Amino acid sequence: MKYEIRLAGEGGQGLILGGIILAEAAGIYEGKNVVQSQLYGAATRGELSKSEVIISDTEIHYVKVRMADVLLCLTQDSYNEYKNFVKDNGKIIIDPFYVKEYDNDDKRIYPLALSQTAIDVTGREITTNMVSLGAISGLTGIVGLDALKKAVLERVNPTFADMNISALEAGYALGKETE
Repeated sequence: MKYEIRLAGEGGQGLILGGIILAEAAGIYEGKNVVQSQLYGAATRGELSKSEVIISDTEIHYVKVRMADVLLCLTQDSYNEYKNFVKDNGKIIIDPFYVKEYDNDDKRIYPLALSQTAIDVTGREITTNMVSLGAISGLTGIVGLDALKKAVLERVNPTFADMNISALEAGYALGKETE
């Protein structure tokens, strides 16, 4: 099975790190083939940013996401930019605090309170990226929670490890209850 995942928002939201963690979780800890790429604006913070991850059981021949199986949007601009590049059976995960204009009739859309969950659980909105990764895992099962935890522990500063794991677990629960 092959999955194409696009994490989109703006610079400073931790989506590049999120993509790296997702790729490492699938590749290192679950033994799948992965490709991860990223794009961010010249100013980085506040500009359009995206991280793309392709996860496959077989060889990956094209390294860019064409039509996403999963699209995560943490800003209105990212939703507007990428909403038309999702498969008919794909999932679009949005944070309705930031993405206010979307098609309520589109069955692919999952409005999840990602940033509010981050604030409620860790007191820090910056952990929205970890909540989002957990939600993707819980909602889709593309990558397991244990693999994500291992990748987080390898990537984040140990001082913030518990906070990030808590955010990841809260996102996973959010995704599972939405499933």
